[in-house]
Amino acid sequence: MNDSDPGFGELRSGNLGVRLAVSEAEVDAVQALRYRVFYEEMGAHADAGTASSRRDRDDFDAVADHLIVVDHDRGEGPESVIGCYRLTRRHAAARLGRWYSAAEYDIAPIIAFDGEILECGRSCVDAAYRTRGSMQLLWGGIAAYIFKHKVGILFGCASLPGTDLDALADQLTYLASNHMAPEAIRPRALPERYVEMVRKDPASIDVKRTLIDLPPLVKGYLRLGGFVGDGAVLDHQFNTTDVAVLVKTDQVTDKYYKHFERKVGGRD
Repeated sequence: MNDSDPGFGELRSGNLGVRLAVSEAEVDAVQALRYRVFYEEMGAHADAGTASSRRDRDDFDAVADHLIVVDHDRGEGPESVIGCYRLTRRHAAARLGRWYSAAEYDIAPIIAFDGEILECGRSCVDAAYRTRGSMQLLWGGIAAYIFKHKVGILFGCASLPGTDLDALADQLTYLASNHMAPEAIRPRALPERYVEMVRKDPASIDVKRTLIDLPPLVKGYLRLGGFVGDGAVLDHQFNTTDVAVLVKTDQVTDKYYKHFERKVGGRD
């Protein structure tokens, strides 16, 4: 687990709070939650080690920060963890010599950015807590982290459920047609994994229904002024169709900026 200064304590909303994991036991709780959501609920395919441990873990867990949502009504230890998001900055990726997203996308334009960048991934929330309030709290923690560490670009791979491209045609086409990243910072799916996102005539899409159908995490990126990269990627292990997402934090809306800057007491 990364030993960097988290930069903020805990942001509270009623019985829920968001903060960084501070112990190996909490990281273990994160991995157990990810296993329940990704493998038991969403149908990811587990290898023998993952199935026996009932944990979703990889090399990035040891170097990243783990943002967690906790329910204080469930206790004050690992049992309180009900949501998570993995946060990886440049120095953490350097310890491994790679970024997670690079297995699916050419992220050279993002890496070339002159400033701090933050890769977000492995996000999930316990089924009993998938409310607007929980997602807002999770984004509040991300925003506090961004402001503390002066992150210029937030990026990662966001997942659409399943690998049926016909079923996802409206969502993929809408994202590519309306939210494509500027070329200077646009990631592109690796050639051997590239899947065309424009699956139909954009004019034929019911935009209102499509926005409703988008996963909450993807909608969260779009609300922050986010973009998508060029091409989708099928992730058969996790039974998802991935899209690259990125946010230039100077494009975060005034609403988010003022709200979360106030939460963390201003920039240093």
